Amino acid sequence: MSSAISEERKLQIRQEDLARLRGLRPIDDDFMRCIFRDNIPLAQLVLRIFTGLDDLVITSLETQKDMKRLVGARSICLDAYATDSEGKKYDLEIQRSVYGAGVHRARYHSSCMDVENLDVGQDFEELPETYTIFLTEKDHFRKGLAFYQVERVVLASNELFNDGEHILYINGSYRDDSNIGKLLHDFSCWNPDEMNFELLKDTTRYYKEDPKGVAIMCEAFEEVRNEGRLEGRNEGKEQNRIESIQSLMKTMAMTAQQAMDALLIPAVDRPELLAKLS
Repeated sequence: MSSAISEERKLQIRQEDLARLRGLRPIDDDFMRCIFRDNIPLAQLVLRIFTGLDDLVITSLETQKDMKRLVGARSICLDAYATDSEGKKYDLEIQRSVYGAGVHRARYHSSCMDVENLDVGQDFEELPETYTIFLTEKDHFRKGLAFYQVERVVLASNELFNDGEHILYINGSYRDDSNIGKLLHDFSCWNPDEMNFELLKDTTRYYKEDPKGVAIMCEAFEEVRNEGRLEGRNEGKEQNRIESIQSLMKTMAMTAQQAMDALLIPAVDRPELLAKLS
């Protein structure tokens, strides 16, 4: 009996994972890390558009890059960390919530890149130029612009300090016919057929439709579960189910009941879920 329940639960988890995957967008953390992993061409495309550096050539890329070189200091894990052919460093952070993209966090990320890239005996002038880039789902500064570039300025003369540190906030809700407007549309799009950029479209389709890509995503979901971030606490499990139901309703035009049927959600659990969906 316990074996049958176990198999049924495995099937239910699989259905929930596939439903969640259908609704994921590049701006969603777990999906972003997969589509950027070892994908230098995609990182190069995105960074060229975000920075305006059309001749930027990315030579290395890491996702989930851990940085902690000072004993006792708070460590950080960078979403995507890239280096270009001139030695410039790029930290691309996906922050759907404005609360995860505060100005002090941007300052800390930038300073961590400095510490990471200067060894004992090196001169301070050898610090590389750095770009800390926060892509937020909403407009962080509420000015309606596509991006906000932050630079140090000498107040007395209103001249740039030119210390090589750059902080960018990208407004994920911005839309127009420019490359950045089209790319931001793509980042918020769950359907690859509706994306503008072929490289992002093909990568998204691979992880959503190709069996190998789907397997990689399901493994990523399992890792998250093992870490206790998706399931393990009752509220986490419930939120996971709600997101899966909403995903099927959006992507497959299902009713809530049809989505719960597809996810094999027991009848006893449905009234509470329906109440939170309404």
